[in-house]
Amino acid sequence: MEDAELEQIRKARLEQLKSQSGGAGSPGANSQGNQAEQQKQQEAEARQSILNQILHPEAADRLGRIRLVKEERATEVENRLIMLARSGQLRQKVTEAQLKELLSAVADNKEEEKIVVARRKAWDDEDDDLLDL
Repeated sequence: MEDAELEQIRKARLEQLKSQSGGAGSPGANSQGNQAEQQKQQEAEARQSILNQILHPEAADRLGRIRLVKEERATEVENRLIMLARSGQLRQKVTEAQLKELLSAVADNKEEEKIVVARRKAWDDEDDDLLDL
């Protein structure tokens, strides 16, 4: 049932986009921009439909919250999930606990910049005065 409903939604959206671009006027360079925008929108819809099929609602909510904070990391996790789904390695929907494990694996692989502070010992402050007491 879900696939048929998704297909109907996609067709309705595509018709809506076609009607908007048809009434826009001149089919010059603007149509190429519209086509690129439609292509991006279709890819985003396809990604979202795949994610809806492979994620539990709680996991999808968590991924959405992660996207608000770190969009780059959320996109990377989504790409991994889609790759696993396409290769047939996912046998069931991904739970929130499994998503957490995947997030920690992504965080471990990602080496973040670390700030190292090297302090100089050449400066003599009043610290030495305390030793004279």
